Amino acid sequence: MKTLDRMTDGPWQKYHGPNLGYIQDQYEKFLQDPQSVEPGYRELFASWGPPPSLENNEKKADSQGQGVSYDPQLLKKGVAAGKLVWNIRTYGHLAADIDPIGIGNEADTRLLQPESYQLSQADLAALPAEIVWEEAPSDIKNGLEAIQRLLQLYTGSIAYEFSHVHDEEERKWLNQQAESGRYLSALSVEERKGLLKKLLEAEQFEEFLHRTFVGAKRFSVEGNEALVPLLDEIVRQMAEVDVNSILVGMAHRGRLNVLAHVLGKDYSKIFSEFMHSPNKHLVPSEGSMGINYGWTGDVKYHLGADRYLKKDEARQVRITLANNPSHLEYVNPVVEGFARAAQEDRSEAGYPKQDVNKALSIQIHGDSAFPGEGIVPETLNFNKLPAFRTGGSIHIIVNNRIGFTTEGKDSRSTHYASDLAKGYEIPIIHVNADDPEACIAVARLASDYRNKFKKSILIDLVGYRKYGHNETDDPETTQPLIYQKVKNHPTVSTIYMKKLVDGNILTQEQVDGLKNSVLEVLKNSYESVKSKDPVDQILLGLNATDGKSKTEVATNVSAEVLRGINRELLQWPQGFTVYPKLQRILERRSNSLDEGEKVDWGHAETLAFATILADGKPIRITGQDAERATFAHRNLVLHDAVTGETFCPLHRLPQAKASFAIHNSPLTEAAVVGFEYGYNVYSPETLVIWEAQYGDFVNCAQVIIDQFITAGRSKWRQKSSLVMLLPHGYEGNGPEHSSARLERFLQLSGEDNWTVANLTSAAQYFHLLRKQASLTETEDARPLVIMAPKSLIRNPRVASPVNAFSEGGFQKVMEQPGLGQSPKKVERLVLCSGKVAIDLEDALDKQKDQDQSWIHILRVEQLYPFPKEEISRVLQKYPNLKEILWVQEEPQNMGSWSFMEPRIREIAPKGTEVRYSGRPERSSPASGYQDVHAYEQQTIISFALNRKTINQEISLGR
Repeated sequence: MKTLDRMTDGPWQKYHGPNLGYIQDQYEKFLQDPQSVEPGYRELFASWGPPPSLENNEKKADSQGQGVSYDPQLLKKGVAAGKLVWNIRTYGHLAADIDPIGIGNEADTRLLQPESYQLSQADLAALPAEIVWEEAPSDIKNGLEAIQRLLQLYTGSIAYEFSHVHDEEERKWLNQQAESGRYLSALSVEERKGLLKKLLEAEQFEEFLHRTFVGAKRFSVEGNEALVPLLDEIVRQMAEVDVNSILVGMAHRGRLNVLAHVLGKDYSKIFSEFMHSPNKHLVPSEGSMGINYGWTGDVKYHLGADRYLKKDEARQVRITLANNPSHLEYVNPVVEGFARAAQEDRSEAGYPKQDVNKALSIQIHGDSAFPGEGIVPETLNFNKLPAFRTGGSIHIIVNNRIGFTTEGKDSRSTHYASDLAKGYEIPIIHVNADDPEACIAVARLASDYRNKFKKSILIDLVGYRKYGHNETDDPETTQPLIYQKVKNHPTVSTIYMKKLVDGNILTQEQVDGLKNSVLEVLKNSYESVKSKDPVDQILLGLNATDGKSKTEVATNVSAEVLRGINRELLQWPQGFTVYPKLQRILERRSNSLDEGEKVDWGHAETLAFATILADGKPIRITGQDAERATFAHRNLVLHDAVTGETFCPLHRLPQAKASFAIHNSPLTEAAVVGFEYGYNVYSPETLVIWEAQYGDFVNCAQVIIDQFITAGRSKWRQKSSLVMLLPHGYEGNGPEHSSARLERFLQLSGEDNWTVANLTSAAQYFHLLRKQASLTETEDARPLVIMAPKSLIRNPRVASPVNAFSEGGFQKVMEQPGLGQSPKKVERLVLCSGKVAIDLEDALDKQKDQDQSWIHILRVEQLYPFPKEEISRVLQKYPNLKEILWVQEEPQNMGSWSFMEPRIREIAPKGTEVRYSGRPERSSPASGYQDVHAYEQQTIISFALNRKTINQEISLGR
C-alpha cells in the first residue's frame, strides 16, 4: 500500500515561504477558535492536520536537491504583513475619513499601523508586492507601496465592513471591488456638472422653504443633501437593468426633498401644501363637523408619490415612495410587501412565480431609529425567508448623528448605527456625505452587489443635521459644541463647487450660473402658486363616499360545483403518503356535501379558497402556523409521512385560474402584518390574509393597525382589503389566549374604514370570504377583521349543510332558530356575537322542556359597520319587548359592549331597557383558573336564559 507524503502528495506542497508562514498563522488561530478562520481553511486543517514547519520545509527542499532556503526573519515579516493586510480590510473603517464635522470619538487604530507588527518601512519595502497583496495592481512595486495603497483605499471617505459576510465568494468580490478603485474613477465633466446641479437643487430647495415659510416644519435633509444624488444614482443604475419597480420607504427627514428631486413632485404642489390652501368643496360648512366623509388627509412630510420613468418606448420604471406616519421604521415591512407583490406573477395556479429582478426596495433609515426600533430586525430577518424575501434591499442610513436631542452614546450600544446589520451578514459601506463623488461610487457598488448576489446591502451616509429636530427647534440648548461646528461648516455644494473650480473642471461663472438657474425655477414655481386661486393639491381627485357600500355581490356556489371541487381537493399525487390520522380526517370530507351531512369550519374555508381561485382571484395567506393552522384545522400543505415532501391540493386544482400562496411566517406580528398590508396595497386584486396564532398576538402589530390598516384610506386614499383572522373566545385558557382585543378594533372603527365580524357558522365564514374577495379592486375594498373561532372550529353546532353554501349569502344578523315564534310573548331580546351565541344555543337545548316563548336571541355577526337596519327590523316584530340584553363573555370594559350600548339604545323601542350580561370590568382579559372561568361562564348564560332576571343587573362578584 502506498504511503502518502504530506508534503509531496498533500495540499502543503503548493505553500512556500511567506505563504506557508501565513498558513501556519491561520492554523494557530484554528487551534484557538475554528470559527476565526475561513471555511476553506477549516476544512483543510480538519482533513490534513497541521501544515509542516518552515524548518521541515527547508530540509525537505534541500533533500530533493532544490537547494532552496529561506530567511526565517523574512518569512516572519511576510506573515506579519499578511496580518496587517487582513486588519486593514477588517478595521480600516476605524481610521476612515467619514465624519464631516468631526464629532465622533477617536477610534483605536493601532491594528492598522505596521509598527504594531514590528514592521518598518524598510521591512515592507523588502517584500514583493504580490506576497503582501495577492492582487496588487501592476504599478505597485513592493510591499510598502501595497500597504500604502490599501490604507488609502480602506481609510478614505468610503469605509467598508465586509468581514462579517460569511460567504467567501461574496466577501472576496466585495474586497476586490473596494481594492480595484474602479468605482472611484473620475466622473466625466457632464456627470460632475449633473451631480453639482442635484446638490444645488437639494440645498436651494431647503433654503428657499426656510426663507419663504418661516417657522414651518419640514424636517430638512440639510447636512445630508448627498442623499438626493445618491438615491437618484441608484434609480438610474436600476433603470439600466430589468427592474420595473423601485419601492422606497423613508421617514419624514428629507422626504420633501426626495419627493421633489427623485419622485419629481412639482415645486408648486409642495408650496401649495405649505400655504395650507383649502379645497372649498371639502372644507366643513358652517355649523358642520369634519370634512367630507372618509377623508382627513395627512401632513405634507408623511405623503408618498409615484413616478414613471421611461426606459424606452416600450418599457418604464415605476418609482413609489410609500406613505408613512411618524412611526419611522414601520414602513419597512410595508415596502418589502410592495416589492414582493411587484415581483410575483399570480396569473396561474400554484405558488406565484417570483422574479426578484422585477422590483427593488430601498429602505431609508434614521441613525437612531435603525438600532432603536424593533421593527428593523424583524424586517431584516425577511432577507432569506421563502415567504418574504425580495432578492435584497438597498438600505441607506441617513446618519445625522442625533436623534431628536439624543446623541449616539445614549441611543445605542454599538459603535456604529449600522452594526445591527452585521447579524444578518449584510455588507456595510460608510461614506462621508461631504464627498458627493464618493456617494455616487457607493451607489454604484451597492447596486452592482444587489444585482449580482440578490442580497441586501447597507449604505451608512454620515453627515450632520443643520437645524434641530425640526426647524422651530433650537438645538444649541442640548448640543452647543456640535452646533458651533455645524454653523462654521461649509455646505456640501459649497465644498464641491470649490473642488470643481479649483480643479479647472468648471469655471466660477458656470457654477454661479447653475446656482442661479436652480433658484429661478424655485421662484417661478412659487410665483405661479401665488397668482392662482389656491387649491390644496393633495385633495384633488378624492373619491369621497358616504360610508355605505354600494356593491351587492352573490357569494353562493351551486352544490354541483362545490361537489366537483371537493372531489378534486381529495386527489393526492400517486405515491404520496398522507399522515394516516390526517388522511382519515380529510377523507371524511368526501361526503360532507351530501344531503343530511354538514361542512365544518376548516372545510368551509378550503371550499371558499377553491371557489375564489376558480373565479380567477389570487390568494395569499400567512401566519405563524398558517399551513396547518394553530388548531390544525386547515392542513392545506400536506407532508408525505415517508419522504417528507409537501403537496398543496389547491395548487393542482383544475378549476383554479390564479395563484395560491400559503406560508408559515416568522415569530413576529408587526413586520408580517405590515408586509401583508403592503403586498395587498400594491396588488389590490389579491385576497391577502394574515392569521394570528392567537388573537391577542395582534397586540404586537398595533402600530401597523393604527397607522396603516385603520386609517390608510382616510389619510392617504390608500385602499386595502387585507383580512385578519384573530382567534378569539373565552375557554378557560387564561388572559393571554382568550381575547383578540375586539374592543380595540371597534374603538378604531369609523367612516366605514373596515368590517369587523364575529361569526357563528361555517357558511357565514364561506360567504364573507367570498364577499371580501369580490370587493378587491373596487371602491368598496376595505380591510376585514374576523374574530376567528378556536373550540368552535370543530363544534357541530357551527357546521353548515350544503344548502347554506349553495343558497343565500352573508347575513349581518342571524335569528336563533326555534325562538320568537310568538312575537307578542317575547319580553327579552338577547343580542350576542360569536362563541357565546353557541353557548346560549347549547344551554337552550338543555332547557327544551321549559317555556322559551318569552325570549328571542339575535346573533350580531357583523359588528361594524353596525347593522342598524337589520336589528331594527327584528325589534319591530316584538311589540311587548321589555328588555334588550347584550350578552358577552368578555369583561364589561372589553369586548363589544361599550361600542354596542349607545347604538342599541338609539334604536331600542320606547320603554325598553337596555342591559348587560357578562363579566364585570377588569384589568386583565380573562381568569387564569379554569374553575373560575367555568363558574363565570355558566352564570352569564344562566342569567340570560332566566326569565326572573328581566330588568335585573347581573352580579359575578369581583
